[in-house]
Amino acid sequence: MDFDLTEDQATIRDAVRELAGKFDEQYWVEKDSEHEFPTEFYDAFAKGGWLGITTPEAYGGHGMGITEASILLEEVAASGAGMNGASSMHLSIFGMHPVIVHGSEELKQRTLPRIVDGDLHVCFGVTEPGAGLDTTKITTFARREGDKYIVNGRKVWISKAMESEKILLLTRTTKFEDAKKKTDGLTLFLTDLDRSKVDIRPIKKMGRNAVTSNELFIDGLEIPVEDRVGEEGKGFKYILDGLNPERMLVASEALGIGRAALRRGVQYANEREVFGRPIGMNQGLQFPLADSLARLDAAELVLRKATWLYDNGKPCAREANMAKYLCADAGFQAADRALQTHGGMGYSEEYHVARYFREARLTKIAPLSQEMVLNYLGEHVLGLPRSY
Repeated sequence: MDFDLTEDQATIRDAVRELAGKFDEQYWVEKDSEHEFPTEFYDAFAKGGWLGITTPEAYGGHGMGITEASILLEEVAASGAGMNGASSMHLSIFGMHPVIVHGSEELKQRTLPRIVDGDLHVCFGVTEPGAGLDTTKITTFARREGDKYIVNGRKVWISKAMESEKILLLTRTTKFEDAKKKTDGLTLFLTDLDRSKVDIRPIKKMGRNAVTSNELFIDGLEIPVEDRVGEEGKGFKYILDGLNPERMLVASEALGIGRAALRRGVQYANEREVFGRPIGMNQGLQFPLADSLARLDAAELVLRKATWLYDNGKPCAREANMAKYLCADAGFQAADRALQTHGGMGYSEEYHVARYFREARLTKIAPLSQEMVLNYLGEHVLGLPRSY
């Protein structure tokens, strides 16, 4: 076993750490409190070519693997940018994988180079209020009329919709009750987010407010057939290609937030004096922080195994789900303990740990809940009866 990063991977880590470090924690406080997209940060990473880290070289990217992408996003989160920073570029970095694998050459040439250079913002429209994680039950419907589709429906929790020009949109082209299999009849599009046909309403959230989450009300959106990804009715299969990498990337972001929070907790424990000594001398505070370090390091090993398996074309669903589960738990626990170390000041916005706490909590919900990970492991790894 070789636990060293390659020379390229170490270079990525150091370069991203340096670039992200130019945007201090106060920058993120202001962006979050003002609900303002981090344009300067996003543009800096686009200019540096980082948005194309996994995009094939034929479309202007670097053609690297999910391991390199996970290192990038972990460093972004760990810099203090948290989920605000990671979410600003997450979809650009890997969300276009279904298009890369299944899209027409014309569609790829038309969109991927613009995504790589940062000119084109794209959001991902899958989740619906009536379906939740049961994607087969979505009802947003695309009706074929000649050389176009007419789409009506509703989506929810769509990140970056306010900033996006296009949407990677999953619809039904065959109603659920008419499909031979429940996964049949779903069709994927990469198309313009026409504001005259789509009403976008931001959702008020407890955190990650520099990047919007939105409800979309779609009424008569016209999509040319050229914007369809692959074949009609096979969209469910196409999005599956990106599920395991997405879990790995969110795991890396959770890991980064945990490390940022732990760094803050340790700093405060060393500096804050009560009863004539630094509070970090007290085992009641020192032990939880040390335990979080151990749990973050252990979770990172599972994540590294998962990304290695994926990049080497090996089965990785078990490890991808475990990485998401363990990194989210370890990251949130580290943020919680860092906040507790600060005592009452942790509940203020002055020391940043409250923001880390809010953003780390998100990783236990998205892109799927911890409970759904356990459902997968119970059924598909342990061989227990399906529980839902």
